[in-house]
Amino acid sequence: MAVNVPRETKAKRSGLLIRLLKLVFSFFPVMAPVAVFLIVFNSIIRSIPSLFMQNIIQLIEESSNQDWSSVGGKILGMVGVLVILYILSLAADVVFYQLMAIITQNTLKKLRQKMFENMQRLPIKYFDTNDHGDIMSHYTNDIDALRQMISQSLPQILMSATCVLVLFFIMIYFSVPLTAVVVLGVVLMTVFIRKIGGGSSKYFVRQQRSLGRLEGFAEEIMNGQKVVKVFCHEEESIKDFDRLNGRLFNDSNRANKYANTLGPLLYNIGNILYVIIAIVGGIFLISGMPNLSLKGAAFSISIVVPFLNMTKQFTGNINQVSHQINAVIMGLAGTKRIFELMDQPHEVDDGYVRLVNSVEAADGSVTETSERTSSWAWKHPHSADGSVTYTPLKGDVRMFDVDFEYEEGKPVLKGISLYAKPGQKVAFVGATGAGKTTITNLINRFYDIADGKIRYDGININKIKKDDLRRSLGIVLQDTNLFTGTVMDNIRYGRLDATDEECMAAARLSGADDFIQRLPDGYSTMLLENGSNLSQGQRQLISIARVAVADPPVMILDEATSSIDTRTEAIVQRGMDALMVGRTVFVIAHRLSTVKNSDVIIVLDHGQIIERGSHQELIDARGQYYQLYTGAFELE
Repeated sequence: MAVNVPRETKAKRSGLLIRLLKLVFSFFPVMAPVAVFLIVFNSIIRSIPSLFMQNIIQLIEESSNQDWSSVGGKILGMVGVLVILYILSLAADVVFYQLMAIITQNTLKKLRQKMFENMQRLPIKYFDTNDHGDIMSHYTNDIDALRQMISQSLPQILMSATCVLVLFFIMIYFSVPLTAVVVLGVVLMTVFIRKIGGGSSKYFVRQQRSLGRLEGFAEEIMNGQKVVKVFCHEEESIKDFDRLNGRLFNDSNRANKYANTLGPLLYNIGNILYVIIAIVGGIFLISGMPNLSLKGAAFSISIVVPFLNMTKQFTGNINQVSHQINAVIMGLAGTKRIFELMDQPHEVDDGYVRLVNSVEAADGSVTETSERTSSWAWKHPHSADGSVTYTPLKGDVRMFDVDFEYEEGKPVLKGISLYAKPGQKVAFVGATGAGKTTITNLINRFYDIADGKIRYDGININKIKKDDLRRSLGIVLQDTNLFTGTVMDNIRYGRLDATDEECMAAARLSGADDFIQRLPDGYSTMLLENGSNLSQGQRQLISIARVAVADPPVMILDEATSSIDTRTEAIVQRGMDALMVGRTVFVIAHRLSTVKNSDVIIVLDHGQIIERGSHQELIDARGQYYQLYTGAFELE
């Protein structure tokens, strides 16, 4: 059963198309209008042969009392004009296709740029709550559907619509009664287009969504292929894939079932209409019925024969429009998803305190400098009096009664208060889900707190620009992320203006230099697929070197050595100890041996601090930390 599209949906689809066209015309303020002009020009030329046919037949009808040589000369003259017009049409076609190639590819390029630029400004929460494969589908399937719509469907629809309009006026010029018959047949065709096209649009939108889910699942399985094999989960994965693939099949099947029914119906309606016009025109001729037309001519062969040709051309162009409906619907479905990504709200940043290079004078005053120095300061403008103050960056981080929840009504942290003085090493210990990583996410402002305050060197972190805040923090995560490029490129990712010598020094400090020197090309060795040609420990060493070259005053180590063997851990620990000197360090670790030398150890349980103190103080207290350290209680 055909399904009508709700009026609201049609309005949204029209809004998408208008927005897309506005973008295209803003990208190409000259090329786009020229392309439209060429489409209209070609459409008009392709619509007027019937006029020449009518004039030629009329000349032949009236040639009984004329010199045939004169008639032949007039006919040749008309044919010559038609040939010239077709040559112009050919030239316009060549220019048009060149322009459309430029317009289409550049539009897709700019949209991909806008999507990626906006994606880089989205909060971490967006990536935590959206499937990565589905996000990738915006750049592949949705862009491809849009490409087909811009390069083929929309130009074809405009061309066909122009032809239909020109032919309509020509037919009115020749005969109003015959035009009325054609219009009646077209109304019938329109009913089919609306009903069947409406049914297909619903499922084409679903098809795009199902395709995104399928790609997301496939990417997830590829990334986790080792886990799948370890747990012998191949059959279950196949079943899950078949379920998603079946859903995509059903949506695509239904969409194309409606769409593929449309073409044969319209084609045959056009043939039937052609026959009807031939019969009606013959009846009008035989009965001598008067003709109502702008031309004022009576019914004759010179009217009926060209009219038959125009009817075929008229219905054929409407049929062409119907064939492009599927591509337009798919293109608009892709456009909707593209705009949804482009319209995602950026990460909010109301901060105004900036991080600047500074120089401290003998009297303790701090001044800003454009040159890179070993010291930093917070530049704090005051709107009340227009003054600017500078606070040296020391790495003093404090939390006051902080509450936080990822989902409303499900608190993760409750009343967290802690401090880390400059140069202190603070360790977080607790079971999985206790809130250790969440605290570091809040210090980075990956998420904003629900209540309480976090101060950095006495400044509320909400007042600090996020880029500057994060530039002052170095993070080593449990899951390493290396990028396609050389080892040197990956280390330099921590600070893009670092020299090769500084990158090598950072690698030596972290303990990575030894194995890097043994790689086939040393620091020039190419890394692909997140450093798949390295061991997990080696990847972690490079990520630690990346932080070392950034030389941040505050460091966050989130299970930084969890993927490293005991021997490598000892090497890394020496480098980390050297790196930690003079810095404020937050450590998250399950291996309690790595946090023994911390100044403060904070024990978390269900989002609350239950113990704090040095290693010896907590051992003496014989609380939960003591139980964890002695193995009486597992970190589960």
